Amino acid sequence: MPVSALTRSRRALLAAAVVAATAAPLGGGPATAAPPDERQRQYAEAAAEYGVPEAVLLGVSYLESRWDTHAGTPSTSGGYGPLHLTDAAHVASGPAGFHVDEHEDPRGDESRPLAVAPPAVRPASDAPPAAATRTLPAAATLTGASADELRSDPAANIRGGAALLAAYQRDLGGPVGAASDPAAWYGAVARYSGADTEETATAFADEVYDQIRSGASRRTDDGHQVTLAARAVNPDASGLHRLDLRRAERPDGLECPIGLGCEWIPAPYEKYGPGAGDYGNHDLGNRPAQQKIEYIVIHDTEGYYGPSVGLVQRADYLGWHYTLRSVDGHVAQHVKAKDVGWQAGNWYVNAKSIGIEHEGFAGHGTWYTEAMYRTSAKLVRYLALRFNIPLDRQHIIGHDNVPGTVASTVAGMHWDPGPYWDWSHYFDLLRAPFRSTGTARTGLVTIDPDFATHRPAFQGCNQQPPGVPTPPPPAEPCPLRGSSAVVLHSAPSHDAPLVNDLGKRPDGSPDTMYISDHGARASAGQTYAVAEVSGDWTAIWYLGQKAWFHNPASARTAKWATGFVVTPRPGRATIPVYGRAYPEQAAYPAGVPYQTISPLQYTFAAGQRYALGGIVPSEYYRAVTFDGSSPGDWTVVRGELRYAQIQFGHRIMYVNLDDVLVLPSPLGAPR
Repeated sequence: MPVSALTRSRRALLAAAVVAATAAPLGGGPATAAPPDERQRQYAEAAAEYGVPEAVLLGVSYLESRWDTHAGTPSTSGGYGPLHLTDAAHVASGPAGFHVDEHEDPRGDESRPLAVAPPAVRPASDAPPAAATRTLPAAATLTGASADELRSDPAANIRGGAALLAAYQRDLGGPVGAASDPAAWYGAVARYSGADTEETATAFADEVYDQIRSGASRRTDDGHQVTLAARAVNPDASGLHRLDLRRAERPDGLECPIGLGCEWIPAPYEKYGPGAGDYGNHDLGNRPAQQKIEYIVIHDTEGYYGPSVGLVQRADYLGWHYTLRSVDGHVAQHVKAKDVGWQAGNWYVNAKSIGIEHEGFAGHGTWYTEAMYRTSAKLVRYLALRFNIPLDRQHIIGHDNVPGTVASTVAGMHWDPGPYWDWSHYFDLLRAPFRSTGTARTGLVTIDPDFATHRPAFQGCNQQPPGVPTPPPPAEPCPLRGSSAVVLHSAPSHDAPLVNDLGKRPDGSPDTMYISDHGARASAGQTYAVAEVSGDWTAIWYLGQKAWFHNPASARTAKWATGFVVTPRPGRATIPVYGRAYPEQAAYPAGVPYQTISPLQYTFAAGQRYALGGIVPSEYYRAVTFDGSSPGDWTVVRGELRYAQIQFGHRIMYVNLDDVLVLPSPLGAPR
């Protein structure tokens, strides 16, 4: 969801933590001078000191952070360091995150617009649950390390996590000792998750033990090689009941895969006023029988789990299908997949998508937890297989990939989950990794920078989003951190201005490095047609222009790809580009108002090519009253028109199939 102007006070309160982290020794690039086995030794020493099997300590840490330090910055649930010691009190004050800006229409349907008033500032009691998000103070007590050390020093953080695991094991009456059987630590691992439900604690512990069985080896974000040797282990879960966790509400029909910690917290479908349209916070549907589900939309909440779930339970607000909690990956389902959530700000996309909210912030300098990534990937894979949704970036999209409906709505569209969402790792977890399928002559590239080492110098992570055309000075630098986004220039040079997004800057001025200003970025997994190659630079067709990104042979930020492209039919100088694939006027039955086919402000000119994401039908789902009493309500209007979905900029868009040729990605592309 967006970062609205109402988040300013939270940004200010977070600024001190991020500035301190930026100045800490953990910031910047990998610590290449460090001994290669230093971090491994820190795990071994902490395990020996507190009597924890090293495999358990490494497994828990991997599921929390993949052993990364994140430059001492907090996660979206206030967790720090490789062991994700949580200190929410350090970052959790301030107003709630809001899903929409004032005067925004989250339905994205002018035939039934929804104006949502932002809720009042949340009380302090709505902060994240105390037990799960205040483990850092407990670790400080157990180890004698200061809170600052536990936040910024990886060795201290690892010791703190080991001390907590040992304390949990003692509380459960289990054996303690570095040589003890890892299988006997299941209950302590489950408790470490911070989960308040038995199902989610079980899911977390099962993930840890699966990781121990499969092993892992990787270089951390600060340059240390760490290895978890694979070993056979059959954990003893008999002590799980001693954690006295609640059982989640899992009624028949809950749409979650087996083994995931899910519960049903319904969004209300009910009237709240006298008008026919005074209802919320979603629409009834009959998907996929009535209309195919084409997309899964990845959001972040721009707030914490508790307040966000509170908002989706309001009939006068808006609804989405799932919310995921950061600290443990817990899932709450609110709307059935058959029904249409008001979540993406584009009614065509809403009617054909499932919306999943992830606890977190797109631009606060925080990071998304591994536990949440894994839960989300399991949920998305389950939904994709169930509804035949392709596991690619044309169909598993961010909210930042959803187009404006018409030219006037483009500037207000959202930019979450932001450049710090690790799309490449996410698709690895989906078991659909980004692979190179082409060569320098096949004409397409799939963006895929190395997340850990690719660190664009964004600005303004703790400031109000910029005005147009330029952000208010001074813009504080964001902490240097891994990013999925490559920055696009107007010429093959780091000194060249960024490209322009006419939807945000109609005066033609360049976009900026402001964190929320994403009109000059391409994201991992997105595929583009190559326009030109010059040395270490590659140009792609992007929003009607050539956009250059640094793509040196020594550190590729994109993979060569194959596929199909669209280009204007011969004789067409330009063709219109649309934000929705609506039917022609003749398709609408009597009583159902025609939804204008209105082009966006961009130009698709002859000679340009854009990657094809699929051929989609022209459809409009009519739903404007609570009881379906309006003519044509709860029906899908289908036309003869068909559209080609294309990767036109950072967002997907649509062109009339009659206006374009669909061609294989060309041989003899620019070299």
